[in-house]
Amino acid sequence: MLVKVNRIAALALLTLLLLLGFAPASRAQLGISRPKGQQLLDGIIVKVDNQIVLRSEVELIYAQEAARAEGKPLPPDLKCKILQSLVLNKLMLARAEVDSVTVTDQQVNSEVDRRMAYFVQQIGSEKRLEEQYNKPIKSLKDDLRPQIRDQLTQQKMQETITGKVTVTPREVAQYFTKVPKDSLPYFSTEVEVGQIVVPAQVNEKAKQAAIAKLNDLRAQVLAGADFATLAKANSEDPGSAKEGGYLGFFKRGELVPEYEAASMKLEPGQMSPVVQSQFGFHLIQFIERKGNTYSTRHILLKPETGTADAGASATLLTKLRRQILSDSISFAKAAKDNSSDKSSSSNGGLLQNRQDNGSRLPLDKLDPAIFFTIDTMKVGHITPPLPYRTDDGKDAMRILWLKSNTPPHQANLNQDYQKIAAAALNEKRNKALDEWFLKNRGTVYLEIAPEYAQCKVLDVAEK
Repeated sequence: MLVKVNRIAALALLTLLLLLGFAPASRAQLGISRPKGQQLLDGIIVKVDNQIVLRSEVELIYAQEAARAEGKPLPPDLKCKILQSLVLNKLMLARAEVDSVTVTDQQVNSEVDRRMAYFVQQIGSEKRLEEQYNKPIKSLKDDLRPQIRDQLTQQKMQETITGKVTVTPREVAQYFTKVPKDSLPYFSTEVEVGQIVVPAQVNEKAKQAAIAKLNDLRAQVLAGADFATLAKANSEDPGSAKEGGYLGFFKRGELVPEYEAASMKLEPGQMSPVVQSQFGFHLIQFIERKGNTYSTRHILLKPETGTADAGASATLLTKLRRQILSDSISFAKAAKDNSSDKSSSSNGGLLQNRQDNGSRLPLDKLDPAIFFTIDTMKVGHITPPLPYRTDDGKDAMRILWLKSNTPPHQANLNQDYQKIAAAALNEKRNKALDEWFLKNRGTVYLEIAPEYAQCKVLDVAEK
């Protein structure tokens, strides 16, 4: 293999860098000390066309691997392997520019918002996050945005390279027989857990207040006020507010249906009435059409949900629970039709193991909120409605279903086919990446610092 470090893991590690890039506490957790008043020594160690790899990128991933090793010796060539993975990522970015592989501003801003909502949830509040890093939320998002754009572009480029790679049952069996018996992993207790999530409804008072405010802003614009200025001061869309609400150009089908439908009725300079979407309430100003694209600016208000509004969600979930337990509807059907969590609703309501894309989750790796709920449950049991906060920080209710509980065992094809198939697929995808790397390594300019010259990042290791 070109690089023993897993390609997908390398992309995941870049996510870690997004955190560590502005998180001194995380550096401390990894054992990376920084003398008082002294900056971490950094510099460019590789250039791939106009993409760069910093010394700090290698060092931070190395420190994370050292923390995982828990004192065990690390491979002497680990830094070279890390650098090879980073160079592959930078090569994908460089080729993405040539091949016009891009991601939209909406995708980037959505991921920035999702990531920041998660950070806020972990630390407790936006104020505490701002205090810890001595920066406003807007600045933290601005710090993340270019890195997340690169990460999403890398993922999209990798998908173009490996997206059509598949494995057959025969290939899975062949892969499994090649693993030495004494190297087969031993799996701890694993469970399958389903959930149905129903968000709390916006209370009517907050909804009407948002609509009234947007109608007032609309009246101000009609009276001569500048839409962009009002958007900067009032919009709750952090991605566009600083740009006066400007969203840029989009093709049909790229924005949510309600927003697009309202926009398509407008002529340049015109404003929509108040429009409701899954994101909140919008006031839209149409700017121009260009070919099959159009551009708009908007003011978004997101009325808060109230704790009392979870009652309707709980009532619906109680009804669904009763229907499932009486076999009048399946859990999968109830999840598909009612759950707001798209990642699980499309999977029969089952939570997904991101390591192998299967549905069996190690019991000791579960989110504590789920672990302590299902720890004493019997297989087949469904909880009453429970309070829940979504990844983007919204109030909701959910029910949990314990579908299965698999005791500890050594890996075998019968019980662990999904995991083995995922490993076989990963190996085949890595081979496809290696082949792509060999084909494209000569199409870019590469310069490497002398201290890493021995790494031979463009070489392919013996298989």
